[in-house]
Amino acid sequence: MSTFVSLFIYGLSEGAILALAALGFVLIYKATGVINFAQGEFLLIGAYTFYTAFVILRLPIVVAALVGVVAAVIIGVLVERFILRPMVGQSHISIIMVTIGLAGLLSALVQMFFGTQPRSMPPLFPRTQLEILGAHIPANRLWVLLVAGIVLTLLTLFFQRSKHGIAMRAVADDQQAAMTVGISVRRVFALSWALAAVSALIAGILLADVTTVEMNLVNFGLLVFPVVILGGLDSVPGTIVGGLTIGLISQFVAGYLDPGLAEVAPYIVLVLILLVRPYGVFGEKRIERV
Repeated sequence: MSTFVSLFIYGLSEGAILALAALGFVLIYKATGVINFAQGEFLLIGAYTFYTAFVILRLPIVVAALVGVVAAVIIGVLVERFILRPMVGQSHISIIMVTIGLAGLLSALVQMFFGTQPRSMPPLFPRTQLEILGAHIPANRLWVLLVAGIVLTLLTLFFQRSKHGIAMRAVADDQQAAMTVGISVRRVFALSWALAAVSALIAGILLADVTTVEMNLVNFGLLVFPVVILGGLDSVPGTIVGGLTIGLISQFVAGYLDPGLAEVAPYIVLVLILLVRPYGVFGEKRIERV
């Protein structure tokens, strides 16, 4: 029982971080139709930006977080303005190749400035051990789950109820119709990339706190693809469910079967979902007639 509880808590915490990273992916896709293969690199940049402000510059944690948010917004807006906007009207494969190139560029920049050695960061949350149903769980895992849950809730409410969130949904449904009612499509595009970078930043900070700051964080970001395929490319609630599901699957496979198999289990789920429900469990099935 204690093993199950431990794996369950660990899976939920990692799944919540995954959902945060994948939410940015979904926001970009819903608003712009772009499949962003650089979302994992956004997570990596976020972790190292916070590390620079918090550890190297020794700023207070709140100030370091604000610096990270500002940097994430700037990066997201610059990427949309100078890399993606000139690609408007180009084929989907061309835009995908651009995001793949962007991913390589961002990874190379991080490696250039920080190298490849893992870096430790002072704990953001308490590391005390809590006993839950016989299992000893680090308190930081529960804090990560709480913070990720709050951020996911706030972003979901923003997307569903705020003026800018409704504008993003309108652009996602029909760009031409949104323009006719005065919505700036370019502004929505920039906002979606900025929010995606911020969500990846928060995911990177939380992940760095429970692991280390290193280049391998980008591999965790790659798990957004099984998450969004499971939940649906255009479904925000589906992304949350998909993130938690993939996190739990990875932990249970690692705990009860084999840690090596846990690394490929999410991608096995991805293939199975594509075979059974190509639009995802919560994705909207679209039929185009010509």
